[in-house]
Amino acid sequence: MATQPIGKKTACVIGGTGFVASLLVKLLLQKGYAVNTTARDPGNPKKISHLVALQEIGDLKIFKADLTDEGSFDAPIAGCDLVFHVATPVNFASEDPENDMIKPAIQGTLSVLKACVKAKTKRVVVTSSAAAVSINQLNGTGLVMDEKNWTDTELLTTQKPPTWGYPLSKTLAEQAAWKFAEENNIDLITVIPSLMTGPSLTPDVPSSIGLAMSLITGNEFLINGMKGMQMLSGSISISHVEDVCRAHIFVAEKESASGRYICCAVNTGVPELAKFLSKRYPQYKVPTDFGDFPSKAKLIISSEKLIKEGFSFKYGIEDIYDQSVEYLKAKGVLQN
Repeated sequence: MATQPIGKKTACVIGGTGFVASLLVKLLLQKGYAVNTTARDPGNPKKISHLVALQEIGDLKIFKADLTDEGSFDAPIAGCDLVFHVATPVNFASEDPENDMIKPAIQGTLSVLKACVKAKTKRVVVTSSAAAVSINQLNGTGLVMDEKNWTDTELLTTQKPPTWGYPLSKTLAEQAAWKFAEENNIDLITVIPSLMTGPSLTPDVPSSIGLAMSLITGNEFLINGMKGMQMLSGSISISHVEDVCRAHIFVAEKESASGRYICCAVNTGVPELAKFLSKRYPQYKVPTDFGDFPSKAKLIISSEKLIKEGFSFKYGIEDIYDQSVEYLKAKGVLQN
């Protein structure tokens, strides 16, 4: 048996073109990892230009792979010490969430994990979502959700609230990952981020930034989306994308890490967030009157486990929004 050369570790990032994944690729390269990443359409220069630019930093290979094509992950994952499964299908306007989001999310996760079994990957980190933790029928305010909580899938399938397909896809995909990992002896960790914003490397502005910044941009449709999110998920919980990527690398490298990790820097609600933004950025005329909309969020999602493991958040709410405002100005979405 050939001995492994001592040197670089190799990491694979599934779905490298996305908001989180492309920044994760960049941070891994900066840490000296060799990185394999996947894209559905690597032949399309517009889709992968931001990844190609990262090849100047370090050893980055881009592979063609698709969540719906099971064998396509074997090549990018072969020989990797760590695998980060970040890709997930998102289509909030879907008429058929079952086939557009739920099935591909589960199937894609299992395809990646099967390739990890073949490659004997040391550790796999799967990106889940706060949407897999906090949706429930509990009443009250000040409730605390942590890693033992799971979203109520029956509530989603029976009541089908707006955008129900996404939280259901994330919950079922994470549950399928845990079941498969147990049966196949995979060292699995899941990172559970909240709504993310901050500067993006992607050519287009990611939808989560649009949502997080809607009170500043004044997009009524997305402001209603945020209210809907608070009513369904119980809070508006926000993180800086860089902290989420740092948390992925932190738990991947930390030997003692195991299980699920919530990654959330700020817990708030729409009216409370609007007051903060209105005071900090008076030039954007942020609306602060929400009528009888609940002024207090129902719950918080706690990152205590991640912090106890030794992780510290780099960005609080001021930095998160200052950087996002600058990013949208640079993109021409916001005026000065």
